[in-house]
Amino acid sequence: MHRVFASAFSVNARRSVSSMRLVAALFAAALLLTPAARAQFGGPPSTTVHDPAALKPPAGARVAIVEFEDMECPDCATANPLLKEAAAKYNIPWVRHDFPLPFHAWSMQAAINARWFDTKGKKVGDDYRNQVFANQTSIVNLDALRQFTEKYAQDHSIALPFAMDPQGKLTAEVKADYALGQRIGIEHTPTIWVTTANSKGAPFVEVLDRTKLFQLIDQAMVDTKGATPSKTTAHK
Repeated sequence: MHRVFASAFSVNARRSVSSMRLVAALFAAALLLTPAARAQFGGPPSTTVHDPAALKPPAGARVAIVEFEDMECPDCATANPLLKEAAAKYNIPWVRHDFPLPFHAWSMQAAINARWFDTKGKKVGDDYRNQVFANQTSIVNLDALRQFTEKYAQDHSIALPFAMDPQGKLTAEVKADYALGQRIGIEHTPTIWVTTANSKGAPFVEVLDRTKLFQLIDQAMVDTKGATPSKTTAHK
């Protein structure tokens, strides 16, 4: 009697465990199929570019890095120091577009804040972005972002206004960047390209393996040697 019960219980337990594993596997697969989730879990596929108009260097540049970022995205924070290093090493533009993901609580406000600091100087705005990424793990909500922003402004002797964007102009600029990303075909953050002007090679190459970023820039430099710099202004 006890042996039959134990055997039946063992069979049922194994079935239950198998079912739980199947549900967990299906849930994980569903997450990875979701574009927004891919921003958090890595391993994004190449982006299918529908509109390449923005994938070009700014006027006067042969090569540039073009990035779509979310300031609350952990992988964007990981990529940030490398992109900063590459832009400085090669002395090329780093065109940063806002793509705040809807499920992130404070990324939209952070992008608006960065735009406001841009009005005090592009370097001030970019430094704010870099500092947010460097301190991302301690910014747990909108209140923490506000405190961080106040401290950043104080450290730079900048007086913050009562409202950062009273007329909604900066919000509109962030939304315009997001819409631009949608037109291009952005599905994850960060999405990064090395772009070129009048290149003998590809006009833009997505950086899927960031360990090869410098190699891609080196190739872009070779492909554009002697080429006329871009005469068009890249979107910002």
